[in-house]
Amino acid sequence: MNTSAQPIQLASQKQQPSGISRMVALLFALCSGLAVANIYYAQPLLDSMAQEFHISTSDIGIVVTVTQICYAIGLLLLVPLGDLLNRRKLIIMQMSLSILALVVVGTAGSSSVLFIGLAIVGLLAVVTQTLVASAASLAAPSERGYIVGLVTSGIVIGILLARTVAGGLNDWLGWRSVYLVSASLTLLGVVALSFMMPKHQPAKTSLRYSTLLLSVLQLYRDMRILRVRGVLAMLVFTAFSILWTSMVLPLSDSPFNLSHTAIGAFGLAGVAGALAATRAGQLADRGLGQKTTGISLLILLASWLPISYIHQSLWYLILGVVLLDLSVQAVHVTNQSLIYAVHPEAQSRLTAAYMIFYSVGSAVGSIASTQIYALTGWIGVCWLGAGVSAAALVFWLWDRLVTRQNPQR
Repeated sequence: MNTSAQPIQLASQKQQPSGISRMVALLFALCSGLAVANIYYAQPLLDSMAQEFHISTSDIGIVVTVTQICYAIGLLLLVPLGDLLNRRKLIIMQMSLSILALVVVGTAGSSSVLFIGLAIVGLLAVVTQTLVASAASLAAPSERGYIVGLVTSGIVIGILLARTVAGGLNDWLGWRSVYLVSASLTLLGVVALSFMMPKHQPAKTSLRYSTLLLSVLQLYRDMRILRVRGVLAMLVFTAFSILWTSMVLPLSDSPFNLSHTAIGAFGLAGVAGALAATRAGQLADRGLGQKTTGISLLILLASWLPISYIHQSLWYLILGVVLLDLSVQAVHVTNQSLIYAVHPEAQSRLTAAYMIFYSVGSAVGSIASTQIYALTGWIGVCWLGAGVSAAALVFWLWDRLVTRQNPQR
């Protein structure tokens, strides 16, 4: 008997979820959006933070990178706890601690305190993924892709509105107000979850915490689809972060000189990504995940052409943003739907294992884009983004070729 995969098995493996109400799923989407927004608020605020704390343009990307690195640590250490502890209590506790961390950032008196506060915010923002895993575990198998897509839509909207809200509040009340308002909204989310989140949760594993973390590594070993989809996530979110981290720099400079409110409004152009997320999950439920991935990666590569014409017309940038966000989120939702279908009893660990790739990609894209912009300007950023997007497409094509030649892999 093969015991190497036993840590992945849970007592609830035979249980079939009865489903989750749309109202609760929408609440999960809302709270997920609130949580993930916390690691994106800084992107349109980079120049304001740089001015107040005297950080150079080439180094300001570290603000985002610190948050993303700690987010990756949280994915590895905190998200798997959802398979060990009661997810309802875990989610409420993490969101409550996030409130305190947001207050620290909003009242920071030095760059050191700012970085510490952002690090904790990033660490606790992984509650977003615990919410996704919880929704997936509560959903009926026949609608898991749809529910995951719905909650992911909330995440996408949170990312987009993070820039819009952050830009508006920065112009109106200053960058600190962004984090203090977020703390207040998170408190409301905690109250709503306390009343509406199902008290009955799926049965948990009896593994020790150390064994639980080890089983995450075993998932990498045993699941080729996790490895492949993780690499795709890393590449597409590197491209995503390359655009959104650096975009504020040319738009706030001559000849545009846009306000933070105007810069943040560009996030609304990516709302198509949120609308596409649920549809991508439905396509995955119908067995069209690979086709959806291929088309989305082609769109991602093509999006950098209009993005590169930013100095010709901002309408080109808007078109590129719509295409890039749509393609990235379609790949993301498809990835999750395909992975969760393999081991539905290990949602939290699968989420952690997969999203680590996402976080690494976001961190690399953030620091690389600001460095490239300082050296070569916007055209260098676009070539970098196009190169990463092309790498994702080539990798997907290679995987399809290998799979066709050796279906047993």
